[in-house]
Amino acid sequence: MDSFTFQHDIKTFCITAASIPDGIEAAFNELKAILPPHENRHFYGISWRGKDDKITYKAAAEVLDSDEDFMHPDLDHFTIKNGPYNSFYIPDFRNRMQDIPMAFDLLLQQHEVDPHGYCLEWYINNKDVKCMVPLGKNYQPFTGLNKE
Repeated sequence: MDSFTFQHDIKTFCITAASIPDGIEAAFNELKAILPPHENRHFYGISWRGKDDKITYKAAAEVLDSDEDFMHPDLDHFTIKNGPYNSFYIPDFRNRMQDIPMAFDLLLQQHEVDPHGYCLEWYINNKDVKCMVPLGKNYQPFTGLNKE
């Protein structure tokens, strides 16, 4: 487990998966078919548990400067908040899909997790993913021991 900090908010276009886990790949495929292709676009999976204990999963893609005037009626928007996150890196995730829920189970057990946050998958490339959860507002990173 590592720490990671987003330096700024990231605006995204999103499509909600019809089901989990079966509908996730279809949501990403639909999103990629709608958006203008760009080699520097980052993709994310954003999920949270609702009041009815049902998990909502959104396939998300970063909004780029070149998307400024792009609009599409089937796309939602979500802003990934800047700040500190706990993270777990999974290389070659397609051959280790079972590691993703295990990573989030571990991350969500940490006491500093924002109880109103979400689970975030950052698809670094076609092979690797970073699973992340935002830390609470009162989180203070460890900066070393106090010397008296």
